[in-house]
Amino acid sequence: MGTTTFTGPIKAGDVLDTTGSTAGTVKNVGFCMMAQTVALTQASTTSATATTICLPANSHIVQMQLLNTAGWSGASPVISVGTTTSANELASAVTVSAIGINAITPGTDATRTGKWSNVGTSDVILYVLSANTGAGVGDLVVRYIQAENA
Repeated sequence: MGTTTFTGPIKAGDVLDTTGSTAGTVKNVGFCMMAQTVALTQASTTSATATTICLPANSHIVQMQLLNTAGWSGASPVISVGTTTSANELASAVTVSAIGINAITPGTDATRTGKWSNVGTSDVILYVLSANTGAGVGDLVVRYIQAENA
């Protein structure tokens, strides 16, 4: 199957400008949501590890999930996600021990939440850090709106 690449951001909708106050006359153009995925193992992320996920500048993170085929294990089955080798700017010590979908969130931290709202004015590579070695295997899925804040 072929793929199509756009340089984005991509917007969709059929009413480009508001000309009234009723449905059909109010602008309804919105941004398309994008996603990137990378396979991870707990054993390979015990040091902050750069992933192949790179989010475009001014993007808005909507959701992160770790889809585990084998849950993170050991004394501290947690993962942190960030934009530097500190690997905690977006999520810190999130428990991902279950097989299946594990939500990764910024929690109630205002600084992390702000980085989800806008990753900043430069593209960012995501880093992942596991608290300890173990048998965890999964796919990190990041959904975002490209350059929504540009």
